[in-house]
Amino acid sequence: MYFLVGFLLILALSTGLLFRHRKRKACERLRCMTTEEKVCLLQGFIEPFGYSYEASQDIFTTTLEAPQRGFGYTALFDRYAPYFGMVFDCQPVYFDYMERTWLIEFWKGQYGVNAGCEVGIYKADGLVATAQRDRALFHSVSNAELFHISLQLFYKEKLLAAICARHWWLTAFLMGRCCNPCGLSMKIVLTFPNRELLCAFTRALEEQYPDEYDVNLHRLQVCLSYRSCSSRTLPFLRRIVCRLVYMRNCILTRLFLWNTRPFTRSLDRLLCLYYCLPRIFRRIFSNHKRTKCCRKSCKRCECRQRRCGRSGCR
Repeated sequence: MYFLVGFLLILALSTGLLFRHRKRKACERLRCMTTEEKVCLLQGFIEPFGYSYEASQDIFTTTLEAPQRGFGYTALFDRYAPYFGMVFDCQPVYFDYMERTWLIEFWKGQYGVNAGCEVGIYKADGLVATAQRDRALFHSVSNAELFHISLQLFYKEKLLAAICARHWWLTAFLMGRCCNPCGLSMKIVLTFPNRELLCAFTRALEEQYPDEYDVNLHRLQVCLSYRSCSSRTLPFLRRIVCRLVYMRNCILTRLFLWNTRPFTRSLDRLLCLYYCLPRIFRRIFSNHKRTKCCRKSCKRCECRQRRCGRSGCR
């Protein structure tokens, strides 16, 4: 028993010293890099996952051709989100237009170690009955149907992020921030491609949307303020789960900030982990696009060939 405890203590101490040594080396390397070099390196990691880094605001946002575009959307994603470390408020707005049911939804909350918000625009293959909308699959709109979206994220009336683009799923995430979803608010401006689509959306707003909004028919715009806390209306057990997940996210956020000191930007924090935990970090963010090895004899090729029975180094 004492031997096991001593072994675990030695292992923890050696791991801590190794991490501290790698962190010191990482800090020295990052100080020698320019911001442009750091952004270029980070973009190579996150772009295959559909994200882009905005250095001017130190935020992450989604790209237009993100792989998530092919998955579509269903309300089940929101229902099971807490089990994947996400706690947020959401407001779906369903409406019918041109023999199809459309969905425009807003999200704000805590996504793991990130505080953020989202605006998504989807449509179904046909008309969906009201009772079936929470189980139907919606697809992202095509490039010809993209909206011009402008959103601002606030926490207790303090502006955290502001972004605008023609998009189907516009997001803004702040890494290393822990914010209660009920304290977050959004200001959204949607510019519609035509007046008929705008009118169909505003009719649905009158029935479904609880917060304030303004309509500018001349500019085909709808201005919204989203402050509602939908998590308060959840069943008791789901509220407990969301509360526990939020507490865990806060702990993980503090650990993330503590382990990536003395850096303050998300860019530097992520690259610090990249150099401190190279194998784990590079495996997570690998894009799996590898080429065959051109050497005649490669030990890695031989090992993999014995394991999987295939030739070549991948």
